[in-house]
Amino acid sequence: MRLLIAEDDPRLLKSLVHIFEVNKYVADGVDNGEDALDYALTGEYDGLVLDIMMPELDGIEVVKRLRNADVTTPVLFLSARTEVWQRVEGLDAGADDYLPKPFSTAELLARVRAMLRRKDNYTPDLLTYNGLALNRSTYELCYEEAAQLLSGKEFQIAEMILQQPKSVVSAEQFITHIWGWDTNVDTSVVWVHISNLRKKIDMIKAPVEIRFLRGAGYMLEDKS
Repeated sequence: MRLLIAEDDPRLLKSLVHIFEVNKYVADGVDNGEDALDYALTGEYDGLVLDIMMPELDGIEVVKRLRNADVTTPVLFLSARTEVWQRVEGLDAGADDYLPKPFSTAELLARVRAMLRRKDNYTPDLLTYNGLALNRSTYELCYEEAAQLLSGKEFQIAEMILQQPKSVVSAEQFITHIWGWDTNVDTSVVWVHISNLRKKIDMIKAPVEIRFLRGAGYMLEDKS
């Protein structure tokens, strides 16, 4: 899947491109509306993530011109403009969804997945590793006939480690992804949720475990 990200804050643009690339998207980034329009008109993107307040052309004008040119690529607006009428303006211009700033990485990714599904570009509903399956629709962790319902934070942690099994995910990556950039949450909170997730994996007798590597982070691997 290929995404175009348009955001005039260089730090946020860099972070957004990194987030999507880590989650297996191809992401191109631009910092103004004129470039966003030119790139989007190529028709090479599966989805667009646009800031509204940008130099040269704002996001709403970009979407209006795309729709007038019969470009139907789905659009998610990101904006600090949070009044209801402002959201309505964006949706009426032709956007598919609207996510106000500040936002969590997990919600951003969920909104993009939903946006792409509506255009018949499906992200798999199941993430699997060695028989363990995470159902993204029901928030259940399953192994054979057994299942455990996860809390929201447990689900987000499980999703991250199942997307990259046998790779280390640091506590800081969990915090940034799930709670956002400006949170005061510390690593002890991550440990509590991972402890609960381990118990649920044991309850369904899955042959995997979440291993802690001192000084590095957590990794999903086969149970020894």
